[in-house]
Amino acid sequence: MTTSPGTPAPSALQAAQGLRVLTSRLRRRFQEASDNKELTPSQLSTMSRLKQGDATASELAAAERVRPQAVATHLADLTERGFVERRPDPDDGRRQIVSLTAAGRDYMTGRRAAGNEWLARTLAEKYTEDERQTVLAALALLERLGQE
Repeated sequence: MTTSPGTPAPSALQAAQGLRVLTSRLRRRFQEASDNKELTPSQLSTMSRLKQGDATASELAAAERVRPQAVATHLADLTERGFVERRPDPDDGRRQIVSLTAAGRDYMTGRRAAGNEWLARTLAEKYTEDERQTVLAALALLERLGQE
């Protein structure tokens, strides 16, 4: 079957659908594997961004594509839990810089470790060495998707 220019091949559409379903399932399994302390996905996403470095609430809102009010609500809860802290921006006293606390970093590190342990154990139990090598080869190909 031929496709018109600009129309993805049927195999590309099938692969795209399969990858979207798989990533959603894996994300849920990672969440189940770690204690989420009843944090919302948005709060976890905010903490994940702060793991990359400090930011202002406006920068977080822009990165998350949400209203600043939504980020303010997340930050208030995360501050109350001791996961983030705010301090005045040295360049603009009207703004605050938000960063993860030591407890926030520890939580995110532990969460990642729990997910990695679950996945490694599952791969070891359910896949042969040859199948794991196939997964590694596929990952090398899929890595190009994230290089845009």
